Amino acid sequence: MTICMRRIGVVGAGVLAAVAAAAGPLHAQESGSGRNILTPNGGLMVWTLVIFAGLLFVLSKYAFRPITAAVAAREKALEDALEQAKTDRAEAAAHLAEQRQLLERAHGDAQRLLAEARTTGDTVRQQLLAQTHAQQQDLLERARKEIDDERMRAIADLRREAVDLAILGAGKVIEKNLDDATNRKLVDEFLAGLKPPAPRR
Repeated sequence: MTICMRRIGVVGAGVLAAVAAAAGPLHAQESGSGRNILTPNGGLMVWTLVIFAGLLFVLSKYAFRPITAAVAAREKALEDALEQAKTDRAEAAAHLAEQRQLLERAHGDAQRLLAEARTTGDTVRQQLLAQTHAQQQDLLERARKEIDDERMRAIADLRREAVDLAILGAGKVIEKNLDDATNRKLVDEFLAGLKPPAPRR
């Protein structure tokens, strides 16, 4: 672009110099003859047309084509920049939509994880409650069994003591030494025939 401007400047200076050189003698002739400047002069008009045609030729060959090419290149660069801006804008919109989708998906995943955590927590709580209840029932059953065992042992101890007391009492009543083994067997058979009371729950 700078070279084109230099060429235009050189050509313009040359044209001006030629016009001045051609107009100088004519002006001098006209001044000497006393003619008016506004009066048409055929020689000056011819020289003006020749210089204009030469200038037009030089400018069309050395100035107009580079200037037109530079303007076209500038236009193309602007169109490319606009197309690139449109492409970048479309890509940015696509990225924004993708980021929004990812954000919505992450929000949905977070909600789903929270719901799963709540469900899992409820399930674990129900399992712990069921396990605790089963342990309590097991402890109660063992306690009842231990109580029944203790009661049966206490009944057996009471029976033995009752047998001993009955034998001692009977010996004192009849004042005779009875056979302990025979009497014990009789009392055991009698007591075994009795039904024990139902255990209390």
